[in-house]
Amino acid sequence: MVAAALFMEQLDATIVNTAIPSIAASFDVTPLSLKSVVSSYILSLAVGIPISGWMADRFGTRRVFSIAIIVFTIASVLCGLAVNPAMMVAARLLQGLGGAMMMPVGRLAIIRTFHKSELLGAMNFVIIPALIGPLLGPTVGGLIVHWFSWRYIFLINVPVGIIALFLVYKYMPDHVSEHKRPLDVLGLILFSSGTALLSWLLEVFGEHTLAPSTALAALGVSLGLLVAYAIHASDAQFPLLRLGLFRIRTFRISVLGGFVARMGFGGLPFLLPLLYQVGMGLPAWKSGLLMMPSAIAAMGMKLFSQRLLKRFGYRQILVVNTVCIGLTIATFSLVDSGTPLPAIVALGFMQGFFASMQFSSMNSLAYADIDAKDSSMASTMSSSFQQLSTSFGLAVGSLVAGWYLGNVVQTDRAMVTNALHHALLTLGLITAASSLLFWRLKPNDGDSISRGVVAG
Repeated sequence: MVAAALFMEQLDATIVNTAIPSIAASFDVTPLSLKSVVSSYILSLAVGIPISGWMADRFGTRRVFSIAIIVFTIASVLCGLAVNPAMMVAARLLQGLGGAMMMPVGRLAIIRTFHKSELLGAMNFVIIPALIGPLLGPTVGGLIVHWFSWRYIFLINVPVGIIALFLVYKYMPDHVSEHKRPLDVLGLILFSSGTALLSWLLEVFGEHTLAPSTALAALGVSLGLLVAYAIHASDAQFPLLRLGLFRIRTFRISVLGGFVARMGFGGLPFLLPLLYQVGMGLPAWKSGLLMMPSAIAAMGMKLFSQRLLKRFGYRQILVVNTVCIGLTIATFSLVDSGTPLPAIVALGFMQGFFASMQFSSMNSLAYADIDAKDSSMASTMSSSFQQLSTSFGLAVGSLVAGWYLGNVVQTDRAMVTNALHHALLTLGLITAASSLLFWRLKPNDGDSISRGVVAG
């Protein structure tokens, strides 16, 4: 149930990008003016995720998760019925709030349901839709827009939401925390506004629509709000996010190491379509199909990840696998119009396998040494940083691509391809270098999850 809901949320986050031109034509506005349709969803996630853990503790995982599905489904209907940009943005804000509660609350329900020795296998099913949703989004969106109306992009969520809601009430356990903490209102205002402003800034970063002084001022304000939250949280009895959890080595390395690693390979969904369509001149549908091998590899990964982690441990897997991702990204710099399609498919398959292994390892390691009473806090903090890392990854990809593209004429495929090759090499080096962060793990870190070993 959690995997299905997360797939719906992740798919919806990216599927709308393909439909922007059609929506703009329907509303009789320019596509650029609809950027807020995408950014509003991101902002809503940044605001809603931090409070989700508190809501799950107070009202129970089943109730909050079902409310999230209801909100998301109703908002999807409103998006499909929108008659102007303002209505669409309002509906997307509501949809983002529903999506913000799905991911951390669903993950929390899994953490509280399964023993740590079973957690890796359970979370593998949740990791897969998080990977394949963004990959399938552009392809599915393009097919829907081509054959039907753009409104069906949102309306297809309705039957999925109804079925998920029925299954939640019938099968999902309801975990309510025995330790009910008051809501940290000031912390919510500081952290949510800081992350929302930072997410928005990163979302529009690559478009050069902001003056440098304005962007710098916005960055200063967002960082100031986050620093103010850190100061507030150090003195608050019941902070919104308890930063003291970062004293736990496995949690700190998983969250912060994962944040840096995603800055490297998070730009691939942005760079690869550019390479395939602009550099190689492939049509959009073929470019979308070339992203499919990664999704297939992500599904196949779960057959191997548990055995690999049990055999080698988190430290060796994360150090080596991160380097493998970096090398795979760098190898894409050899792809051009003369590269055989089977070779591109094989490379995409490798990239999907390594990326899926990385997500599975990093996300499960975060809970290796977390006590049951801190599980909701850990889930909320992990989800918040993952949301920010997604925005950072896309921003880094956009920055690196823009640096190398410079004044390159977009119609010169050879020059565009060469510039994108340099960008992919740079991202590959960043990703490979991030493996150094995982060297700080100890050989037995995460054994409670990968090998079922209880710490003495």
